[in-house]
Formats: sequence, C-alpha cells, structure tokens
Amino acid sequence: MDWLNLLVRWLHFIVGIAWIGSSLYFIWLDNNLRPPASAADDAKGVGGEVWSVHGGGIYHAQKYRAAPSSLPERLHWFKWEAYWTWMSGMFLLGIVYWYGAEVYLIDRSVAELSAPLAIGIAVGFIVGGWVVYDLLCKSPLARDDRVFGVVLLLLVAALAWGLCEMFGGRGAYIHFGAVLGTIMVANVAMVIIPGQRKMVTAAQSGESPDPAHGIKAKQRSVHNTYFTLPVLFVMTSNHYAMTYSHEYNWAILVGIALAGALIRSYFVARQSGKTSLLPVILAVLLLAGVAAAIAPRSESGPGGAVSFDQVRNVVNARCTSCHSAAPVHPAFPAAPLGVMFDTDEQILGDAARIYQQTVVTRVMPIGNLTAMTDAERNVIEQWYTSTQGSL
Repeated sequence: MDWLNLLVRWLHFIVGIAWIGSSLYFIWLDNNLRPPASAADDAKGVGGEVWSVHGGGIYHAQKYRAAPSSLPERLHWFKWEAYWTWMSGMFLLGIVYWYGAEVYLIDRSVAELSAPLAIGIAVGFIVGGWVVYDLLCKSPLARDDRVFGVVLLLLVAALAWGLCEMFGGRGAYIHFGAVLGTIMVANVAMVIIPGQRKMVTAAQSGESPDPAHGIKAKQRSVHNTYFTLPVLFVMTSNHYAMTYSHEYNWAILVGIALAGALIRSYFVARQSGKTSLLPVILAVLLLAGVAAAIAPRSESGPGGAVSFDQVRNVVNARCTSCHSAAPVHPAFPAAPLGVMFDTDEQILGDAARIYQQTVVTRVMPIGNLTAMTDAERNVIEQWYTSTQGSL
C-alpha cells in the first residue's frame, strides 16, 4: 500500500503539473494575443498572434477567429493531461481516504458515520458538485459574470461547510478539492473538447464553425483557471493541521480559496494589460485575517501541577497504539513518520510536537481514533507550558 500510494501520488503530481502548466500557458497566450501584423494573416482568419522566446528558440503562435480554411493532418489535442490528473487523483483518493476511511475520512466527534455511508456521501458530493455547477452554467445567471461569481462563491462556501460538517477536517478539505477538480476535468471532457470537435469537424467539411462552441469552451476554461490555486492549496493542506483542524475549518477553507482566486484574477488581468493591485491587496488582507483568527491561544486557566507520570499515562492510552516500535492499530504497520513514544526519552524529546498536535491543532490522535478527552489534552498543556523552559 505504501508503494502504491507513493507511485500514484508521484503520477498525480507529474500529470497535474502538465495539465495546470498548459492551462496557465494558454490563458497567458489568449491574454497576450495582438492583432496580426500581416494583412494576409488577417484575411485568412487569424484573430491574434504573439511572438515569444523560450529555451533558445523564437516562437510565433497564431489563433484563428474560428478555424482556418483547411486543417493539417496533425492536430494536437490538450486533454490527456487533464484526464490523467483526474484518474490518478481519484485513485489516490480511493486508496487513502476511502480504503482508509476509518482513519482519514471519518471523525466520530464530527459525525457518526460508517465507512460505506461516508464513502457514499463523498461520491455524492463529487457527482452532485458537477451537476449543480453545470446546471448553473446553463442557466440565465451565467449571462452576467458578476452575478454568476457571487452565486458560485456562495455555493462553494456551502460545499465547504457541508463537507466539514460530515467529515474530519483533513478528509473534508481533500474532498473539497476533489469536487473542484472534478468540475475542472468535466469541463474539459464534456464541454471544451466536444465543442472543439464540432468546430474541427465543421472546418474539415468546409463549413463555417459555430462560434458558440468556442464561447462556451472559453467560459469553462476561465472558470478552470480560477479554481486552480484553491485546488493546489487543498493538495498541500494535509501538511497544515492549523487550517483543517480548526473549529471553523470550513470558513478558513473558503477564505484561503477566495484568496487564491483573487491572486489568480490579478495575474489574468495583468496579462491583459490591466495593472490594478486591488485583487492582490484583498488576497493579502484575507490571508492575514485568517492567520490572525487561527493564531493559537491557550484556553485553559491556571491548573495544578501535572506530573510526568500523568502525561505518560495519557500518551500510553491515546498515542502509542500507533506511535510505537510495534503499533497495534491495523492501519499503521509502522509508526507514522517514524515518531515513537515507547520511552520517557522519546516523549521528552518530542514534547513540543506532542503539544502542537494534541493541544494547539488538536489534529492528533488522527480522527480522534483513540478518543482523547479534553481533560487529557489539558494535562498535556499544563505539563508542557509549565516545563517547556527545561525541556
């Protein structure tokens, strides 16, 4: 399972770079097109062109208003990067969060769910997210970009809240990304590529392509580029328990996702020759506000002295089933990250980590599998805060 996890994760990372890289490039390309300098190019349907230099070569890219009078035999389609990113991502989701649902998806302090029910709800969110989004794009709301954007933001916030009300924070965040990622690849597979095929078929038949297909594809492509940074944040979020383990994790997720979309909108506008820094300023203020809101604060008042024996009892009861040279929990054949608490020296050496993970972020035990109580967390806090100077 570890090797399967490693190889699929590596594949997902590689094809994700290929997809997102090409997506960012083509958005840049569209935003930097200039009217063709040659009257002959304009006459044959070229709508814009850009000259660029990269890797020691000079490139001349042209975009047609609809399609040229004849197409070459070799025509590259940008689709498999997206498809493989989604397939590898879903497989990774399955082997980590569904196969390991009891550990990484379900948190019984959030909702009492069985593994099959939790997986079914997760699949429902992923499929339902695309259905709702697609219907929204086909509705009259999509005619006004600002109205559409506000409605989409509210729906995304509702998605984050719903996921965080059903699953543990880590699982909720990754499924938020899975919903957005599914929308992105479905846009490619079900709107962008079919529209392009119809345009190519019309051009090959000597007919004038319907520009509506290009307009729809462009709309979905723009949506995809604004989803990109929020999805990339989610892909790294499992390393930052300060976000997904917080009481208001759904609001933190929405705030950071919105900041990502604002940053992306700035780059898109900048590439179009518009230089307003307002989106970046708003994004920085939003991120600073989130950081200030989740700064750790001690919630316990002064308490009596806590002995190391009390701490040892808590660690033995709640931590060493996984963090041991011989873990007894079936989900962990080896101690996670090699962290073990079998001896007093190991506990003292990792005191800061124990405090951070069990008290500050409360992300451990993962999914609270061993049912650590607030009183036990308080024992660790009182011990660490009273002795940290000597540790």
